[in-house]
Amino acid sequence: MPTEHKIQILIADDHEMVRCGVKTLLAGTEINVLVEATSGQTAIKLALEKTVDLVLLDVRMPDGDGLAVLGRIKLDKPNLPVLMFSAFDNPANIARAIALGASGFLLKSCTRDELLNTIRTAATGASAWSQEKLRSVSGALRTPRLTNCLEVSLSQREGEVLRNIARGLSNKQVAEEMKISYETVKEHVQHVFRKIGLTDRTQAALWAVRNDLA
Repeated sequence: MPTEHKIQILIADDHEMVRCGVKTLLAGTEINVLVEATSGQTAIKLALEKTVDLVLLDVRMPDGDGLAVLGRIKLDKPNLPVLMFSAFDNPANIARAIALGASGFLLKSCTRDELLNTIRTAATGASAWSQEKLRSVSGALRTPRLTNCLEVSLSQREGEVLRNIARGLSNKQVAEEMKISYETVKEHVQHVFRKIGLTDRTQAALWAVRNDLA
């Protein structure tokens, strides 16, 4: 009898409980966790050094943005499937994941069948994006202004606000991150949207990625 091919994966998540939970759900299947990472930098190192079929990558990492890690991995290994893994169904993060080349986006509340089927699909090199996820950002993806690289003069502070929006942070979270007031953040967001000619955070996240600002 031929040996069943194992799908070797890298899990990158800073919570041990999450990593153990995923391994428990994968037990008894052809999907094997070859290596684990607890930080973004370690995830990049292992993804580039190890021979894995897929990376399951947390959106929020302790030493950086998981979506930035996705971009770095894709730079050196463009054909390596990467599934983003998050507790939050944030349209800006979904849009950014699409723009950066993720194979799909899984919520940590997904069922075992959803986890297995998504990994199996992505490991073949196929897209594992659900219609629901694509619909959540479809309006932003169709925005003509996103297809053009535009010269826009953003201040340093506006650029920082835009990068935080692209990370999926709310105005309150941006204020805490940048140590400025909530009202100041609201003003910066309005200025950024007006300058880039877009109207919502999902579109802004995509614009930032496509103009190398996120």
